[in-house]
Amino acid sequence: MKHLTRREFLRCAAIGAGALGVAACSPRPATPAAPQPIPTATQTPVSAAHASPSHTPIAPSLEPSTQPSMAQSDAYLAVARHGDPETLTRRALAALGGMQRFVPHGARVIIKPNICTARSYEYAATTNPWVVAALVKLCLEAGAARVQVMDYPFGGPAEQVYAVSGIEEQVRASGGEMVVMTKFKFVDTDIPQGQSLKRAAIYDDILKADVIINAPIAKNHGLAGLTLGMKNLMGVIRDRPPLHWNLGQNLADLTSRVRPTLTVIDAVRMLMANGPTGGNLNDVKQADTVIASADIVAADAYASTLFGWQETLPYVQAGAAMGLGRSDLENLKIEEINAAA
Repeated sequence: MKHLTRREFLRCAAIGAGALGVAACSPRPATPAAPQPIPTATQTPVSAAHASPSHTPIAPSLEPSTQPSMAQSDAYLAVARHGDPETLTRRALAALGGMQRFVPHGARVIIKPNICTARSYEYAATTNPWVVAALVKLCLEAGAARVQVMDYPFGGPAEQVYAVSGIEEQVRASGGEMVVMTKFKFVDTDIPQGQSLKRAAIYDDILKADVIINAPIAKNHGLAGLTLGMKNLMGVIRDRPPLHWNLGQNLADLTSRVRPTLTVIDAVRMLMANGPTGGNLNDVKQADTVIASADIVAADAYASTLFGWQETLPYVQAGAAMGLGRSDLENLKIEEINAAA
């Protein structure tokens, strides 16, 4: 039998090989097997405002490495409102079973926020610095050996963008590392499940991380409709222009290769128009909301409802069809938390 990779060993240590059997700790095959159904989540009523008319009930599985063990009391998706960014982040993660559910002791963690351009957080073009800092703290509290934060900006040099966004200061103060993504570390990578995108130059550290936490900001995007979790993964590849043709399917294909362990969507301040870079405070809505789930498709489906989105986003639809997650919000166990209570 092949030796386990570090990421697989840490995953099995976290979720318990005894509970899942030997198969759960077997090395992943070079070509992923067809997804297997997962049990239907406990149903929790969701208001009409949170259900998109075009949602089709889908019950695909998540890849074992991105589907940590889930206690019956844990929410499938958590939404925290009415609090400061750190409190919202902590409350949302607690509802999912705590960060220790996702970060094994000794893990190497990469947090991928949206730091696309040199804007301060007030303009809602980049992830809220205090949401990112809270994630760093939670990972270290869970026993992570190393927590790195990185993005591949298009709106200026990384050093400048990191500083102007306010993320660098908060990450360093919280014990994390800011990493500038260098071009020579992008490696040509096959995407076995890709239907449109078959190969891409993906950042090597992302491919080798034990845990990936995707931390996008919820914002408008002129081409994609909205930038959420799946769209945020464009920041891990080198060559982005080719993806803009057939964007929805390409984003789903990329997600099939880069599977975040956890997605935390910052909707503390939302950019409602003129995304992705914004620049006008009149386009910003203060929502004081954080959404978290191990299921990136479900997180994106829920976040789109905050914009009054009436149809399923193309990449959410494609991701659900590929079995990368669920968009049937009405059938998921969703815990909504008033952090001010």
